[in-house]
Amino acid sequence: MDQNIVMDLIQSFIEKARRKPARIVYPEGGDERILKAAAMAKEAGIAEPTVLGNADNVNALAKEHKICLDGVRILTISDNDTLAGYATAYAESRGVKEGTAKRLVKKPLAFGGMMVKSNDADGMVAGVASATATVIQAASLTIGFQEGLSTPSSFFVMIIPEFLGEEDKLLVFADCAVNIQPNARQLAEIGVASGVNARTLLGMEPKIAFLSLATKGSANHADVDKVVDAVKIAQAMGSGLDIDGEMQGDAALIPAIGAKKAIGSTVAGNANVLVFPDLDAANIAYKLVERLAGAKAIGPILQGFAKPVNDMSRGASVEDIISVTAITAVQAREVN
Repeated sequence: MDQNIVMDLIQSFIEKARRKPARIVYPEGGDERILKAAAMAKEAGIAEPTVLGNADNVNALAKEHKICLDGVRILTISDNDTLAGYATAYAESRGVKEGTAKRLVKKPLAFGGMMVKSNDADGMVAGVASATATVIQAASLTIGFQEGLSTPSSFFVMIIPEFLGEEDKLLVFADCAVNIQPNARQLAEIGVASGVNARTLLGMEPKIAFLSLATKGSANHADVDKVVDAVKIAQAMGSGLDIDGEMQGDAALIPAIGAKKAIGSTVAGNANVLVFPDLDAANIAYKLVERLAGAKAIGPILQGFAKPVNDMSRGASVEDIISVTAITAVQAREVN
C-alpha cells in the first residue's frame, strides 16, 4: 500500500479540523506524549486544547521535555471553580449523593467527561494512561449516549491496497473493539452509528451489510436469528440508511455472488460498511485483513456517545494522538 494514501486520509481529517478547531480535553496530563500532542494540536490549529493535571507538575514535565505549552490551557481539578457545579449536575443526573458525585468527578476522566457534557469542551481524547474499559465507563456515566442509542461501540477504517480492481478501497468494520456479544438491539445501533460516521467522516454513501454465517435464510440458528432481528431494528430506526442482511461476507462484497444469494438487494455485492455479529468475528477479521491483505487499519474510533470521546492505545505515539485529535474535532464539528 502507498503510505501516502493513509497520510492523505489523516491529512483530510486535519484539514477539516482546522476549519473549525474544537475544544479538546486531555485528562492524562501526566504523560509527556499528551503534552507534546496538545502543543502540536494548538500550533497546527486543529484544536483548542485543555490538559488536566496539577499545573505545577504539568509545567515541570513540559520543561523537562522542552515542550512549549503556549496556548494550551492547564486545569488543576482540585481547585477548579467548576468542580462543585459538575458534582451537582452529576448527582442530579445519576441519582447519587453529592459527596459521592464529587469523589467521582474529581477523577480526571470523569472531570473531562463532565467538561464535555457541560459544553465546556467539545470532545475528549484519553487512554494513553488508562484502560479502554475505564475510558468508556467514564464517558458513559458523564457524557451519555446519542439520542436513540444506548450502546457505545467502535469502528475501524480499513484501507485495502487493491480489491476487485479498485486501489485503496475504503471499508468500515464494526464493532472490532468494544462489544463482545452484542444483542440484536445493540447490533442494530452499531450498524446505524457506523453508517452515519461513514457518511459524515469519510464522505461515503454507506451500504451497510449485517454479516452472518448465512445469507437470506440459508441456515437456521439462533446466531442467524439475532442478525435478522438486528437488521429489522436498524431499518426501523428511521435513519434513511441503506441496510440489508443477514448475509455472508462474499455476498456482501462480491457483486456476482451478491446478485445470486441476495436477489434485488442494493447492498449485496456493494457493501462498504460491514457489521460483524460479535467481537470474535470482527476482531479476527480486521486483523486478518490487515495482515494478509496488507490493509491499513485506522482506529478504533469510538461512537454512540452524545458528544465525541476517543480512546488511545497505551502504546500510542504523539502522531497517533494528533490523528485521533483531528478525528475527534471533526466528530465534534458534525455533532455541534
